[in-house]
Amino acid sequence: MRPIHAGARALALLLICAVAVAACGKKPAKPNSLADARVVRVVRVEGRPLAGGLIASGVFISREEAAVGTELSGYQVQKVYVEEGATVRRGQPLAQLDDTLLRAQIEQQAALTAQAQSQAQRVAGMTGQGVLSQEQIETRRFQAQAAQAQLADLRTREGLMTIRAPVAGIVLTRTIRPGDIVSPSTTTPMFTIARDSLVELAAEVPEDALASIHVGDPVQVTLADTAVVTGYVRLIDPTVDATTKLARVRVRLPVRGDLRPGGFGRATFTGGSIAPQTLPEPAIRYDADGASVAVVDPDNRVRQVSVKTGRRAGGYVELLEGPPAGSRVLLGAGSFVLPGDLVRPIEANAPVPATPMQAR
Repeated sequence: MRPIHAGARALALLLICAVAVAACGKKPAKPNSLADARVVRVVRVEGRPLAGGLIASGVFISREEAAVGTELSGYQVQKVYVEEGATVRRGQPLAQLDDTLLRAQIEQQAALTAQAQSQAQRVAGMTGQGVLSQEQIETRRFQAQAAQAQLADLRTREGLMTIRAPVAGIVLTRTIRPGDIVSPSTTTPMFTIARDSLVELAAEVPEDALASIHVGDPVQVTLADTAVVTGYVRLIDPTVDATTKLARVRVRLPVRGDLRPGGFGRATFTGGSIAPQTLPEPAIRYDADGASVAVVDPDNRVRQVSVKTGRRAGGYVELLEGPPAGSRVLLGAGSFVLPGDLVRPIEANAPVPATPMQAR
């Protein structure tokens, strides 16, 4: 009887081993209830102002320059009233041309015009009387009109002898001096004026940073003497330099005496009045496919979402593209969690709840 019992024991041992091996080969079952799901920390996509920001350098330029010249030719500059750096008002005299010869021509032409008009008036009532032919009468009328037109032309020139500022602003350049002979054929203006004394910063910004800059965004501009001025984005140039891959962003600045065209400034783009959507840096996952986050859907299932990141500051990352505001995202880039997994999310600053085993 003993051999039979020994064989039974051996058979039972083999069955137990087979069951154990089969059990080891099975994958652990996924939790089918929230109570059995893995507890994970989540954070919300939310608007948050980021300190610091993109820094770009640039030069100060006039917002708009007015070139001042003359239509006259052959006249000598008699006086120059303003220097570079002077602030002028619209219509203010900038220079005076010598009008000595012109005044003599006006006096002579005025006398000729008076004589021609007198002759035209004497023959005004002779039409059809046979004293003068109609052609002679029309000739005297034409001579009177031509003399009057010539006098008007000379008086117009007299008004142009004073070079006036077409706009108010600060004088940037002056290229004439007393004794120069003016000519409209020259390409160099007599004066250039910064309209309304407006100076702005032309900052050079990398192409990949343009998406985070918008017209109207506030900008902190640091001057050469370390003074800081607040400006606003006025214009983003529509083209990018093909060689440097930089684009110009023009920053509107207040009128100040220490802002001079040609100077150097440094712009810090702090973003608009609307805080950008952000996440803590540990919530972003980076791999061969780029940046992504693990989003917890309303049914507490995990879903991987690709994102496009922007600025970084204070441990947070700006989301240029990604899940909408308020979305729950796994903190820690979704470690040990796969897409489709059921999880039990808790807010990052909430205490971890007790598991069923701990409750016992």
